Amino acid sequence: MHTFDTIRYFAGVLLVVTLPPAVVWWFIIHPFVGFWRRVGARRALWANIVIMALGIVGLWFVRNPLVGGDLGTHWSLVILGVLLLTAAIYIGRRRRKQLTMRILSGLPELQEDGRGGALLTEGLYAHVRHPRYVEVALGALGYAALANHLGAWIMTVLLIPALHLIVLFEEIELARRFGAEYDAYRKRVPRYVPRWRKS
Repeated sequence: MHTFDTIRYFAGVLLVVTLPPAVVWWFIIHPFVGFWRRVGARRALWANIVIMALGIVGLWFVRNPLVGGDLGTHWSLVILGVLLLTAAIYIGRRRRKQLTMRILSGLPELQEDGRGGALLTEGLYAHVRHPRYVEVALGALGYAALANHLGAWIMTVLLIPALHLIVLFEEIELARRFGAEYDAYRKRVPRYVPRWRKS
């Protein structure tokens, strides 16, 4: 296997082994946030970390069929992949100014009173409500384009509606947590794509 083919294969493995457990994390947290609040934030996070780690290990053992057939090196896709990954990294660096690892892990929403944290409306959050999910979608598309393996493309195609469903669950939880403040924010700021404003 040539060096670049190895890099492409590794990009595919990274995508199919880490992405599903990360997505499952939020499918476990958001729809069942009331249950996890009763369990307690620390126990909830540890339980989900164990589930995620087991998922990654399990997927590692079936990585070859998951990555799927090699569709070959296409330099236009490699360039597209690099551009998408660069955009995802840029969004991630800017997003981290507001969405810290503590918030990202779900700690504020797992607080027992259901009122934890503050609504993020600054920085990227002043332009789109869910920059983290835009970042993940662009990153996954970038890895899939770079890898160009069938399984990586299938995983990415399945990811997009899954992310949207997570967003819908998250928005229900945010509306409950922040009430009128979130309703006003939702009317003012688009979900994924910023509005073009005349200067």
